[in-house]
Amino acid sequence: MNDQPLDASRRRIALRIEYDGTEYLGSQLQGSDPTIQGELERALDQFTRTFTRVYMAGRTDAGVHALGQVAAFATSAPYPSETFVQALNARLPVDIRVRAAYQMAIDFDPRRDARSRTYCYAILNRGEPSSLLRRFTHHVTKDLSVRAMDAAARELEGQLDVASFSGPLDVGRTSIRTVHRCRVVRRGDLVLLLIEATAFLQGQVRRTVGTLVKVGIGRLSIEDFRRIKDAATAGLAGPSLPAQGLCLMAVDYQDLPTVAMEGWPPGSLAFPKSDEKESDT
Repeated sequence: MNDQPLDASRRRIALRIEYDGTEYLGSQLQGSDPTIQGELERALDQFTRTFTRVYMAGRTDAGVHALGQVAAFATSAPYPSETFVQALNARLPVDIRVRAAYQMAIDFDPRRDARSRTYCYAILNRGEPSSLLRRFTHHVTKDLSVRAMDAAARELEGQLDVASFSGPLDVGRTSIRTVHRCRVVRRGDLVLLLIEATAFLQGQVRRTVGTLVKVGIGRLSIEDFRRIKDAATAGLAGPSLPAQGLCLMAVDYQDLPTVAMEGWPPGSLAFPKSDEKESDT
């Protein structure tokens, strides 16, 4: 499993990968079911002729996508790191792609060394659905007040207890998280939640955006949202929106290049400037 220590006796290679998670039961191994980790290990086995355990920076659930997931593995294969990009892409399914490979320090751990993770949840906010965006967005027909949603989202910035936005918590696991940025923006018919934090609880982003949609359609006020947040009671927020709208955009490290968060519908994606005002049009 991914909590096993990495073997320090060989080279360490880190991969930046993207995937359409529609056909997968998540990033981590799930028995014989199709997963991102399973496909990466299969491709590495075919290339190096040696079984290789892959470790992921973060767990994504079934149906969740990624533009900036990071994986790492130890290998004695002598190839330059960039060779792994072409070799693995030639052996991976078309819905998983390696974007870059880097040789890292021997003790690099993709999960523990991550400084932050950034997710985007995409909502198609118009009357009619889209045949092209249906795999990557959640469709909401009611008009959403992005101004109200963004004001509520900013309540989550800082260090806080996010238990209300999680499912059942494991005994002894803390629900205190540091959220660097949490914003809601409109890009045409798309309403996007952008959230960067040190780490996330399982289901946290999808419950957060489900609660923000209630704010956006007027079913909850910002004060209601604040009370839900402050209650810090597991499962209080929600509903949890479907997986297909969620994408892991980036994982940030001290020793890896920063990747521009582009390519998620409808194209270029960035946090608004601190003084930018989002309108509802």
